[in-house]
Amino acid sequence: MEQRLRAVVAAVLRPIYEPVHGEDDWVVAAAGPAGQEWVQRAVAVREVSRRKGYLLDPADDNVISFLTLPQLRELMVQHWPCFEPYFDDRRDVELALDELEVTRNVVSRNRALSEAVLAQAERASARLLEILGSGAGVPSSDRLRVDAVEDLVGDRYADVVSVHPDRVRLQRQLPAEDLFGGARRLDAIGIGLNLLVQNFSGRRLVRLAESGCRIRLLFLNPASSAVKRRERELGLKKGELSRSVEMNILHMRRVRSKLRDPGAFEIQVFDETPRFTAYLVDGDGSDGLAVVQTYLRRARGMEAPVLVLRGGGRGVVRHGQDGHDTEHGLFETYREEFEAVWADSRPVS
Repeated sequence: MEQRLRAVVAAVLRPIYEPVHGEDDWVVAAAGPAGQEWVQRAVAVREVSRRKGYLLDPADDNVISFLTLPQLRELMVQHWPCFEPYFDDRRDVELALDELEVTRNVVSRNRALSEAVLAQAERASARLLEILGSGAGVPSSDRLRVDAVEDLVGDRYADVVSVHPDRVRLQRQLPAEDLFGGARRLDAIGIGLNLLVQNFSGRRLVRLAESGCRIRLLFLNPASSAVKRRERELGLKKGELSRSVEMNILHMRRVRSKLRDPGAFEIQVFDETPRFTAYLVDGDGSDGLAVVQTYLRRARGMEAPVLVLRGGGRGVVRHGQDGHDTEHGLFETYREEFEAVWADSRPVS
């Protein structure tokens, strides 16, 4: 929620303050005298993070990245006339943030989180994501909008929508909630499927499946020789990767056990050499989206380059003697590869 609110606050206030106060001081100026104390605290935390090497992504080296949910809310409230054109009702935003703050206080004080408070937080999060433009029910065609560049030259690059140097930068543009939320079909193949398992809660997966989404997850067999080879490639301790994959599978089994129709949530394992990880959302329709990473010898999945592909038949158009000849794009290639591996895999009981 902080990431989403941070993006909204920056998009609205940065064009107003940065031209006058500069890249480093625009947040300080926006906070004003009333927010001087907490914005100075954020500046100090950033300096400590710089010295200790915590800033792995240059995009995080700014003051707004260190503001908390209440501080971002304060910026929004102080400058509500700037935000008003984009939101129907200020009260809706503030009520949702109030409910989230209750949960945040419980967690920050290390107190027990009751089912009632957790359910309240989930409702508030879903509502706020909807208000801020990232609702769980967003149609898949709206997950990643077609921009002008793609519209003009998309055919030149098959169905590749974007390329990211690593998964961190991908998730800034396309968070897991935006990618998986509201899907009607989800097929995933990889070693441990961390993008899904670690970034999309079990509760959300249960609700997704109960709403009619058909899910097929294809993990690398944690007992296979391929896992041991991958551990050696990455310089991991013996059994470290296999335990991680096994824990992810066990977590997905617990999710499946909560469903009224376990057949809608299939889990299988394969024993072949893993060549890529792919998440295919709504791959059977015209509005599909896929995230694909190939495995590099010395790079973990979080560090590998990422391709985002758009389904729906966009391909490479070649002009032959007989007219136009359209070849299918990469989306269809990876979808066929998934189906081939799925056919040769075996189910997890």
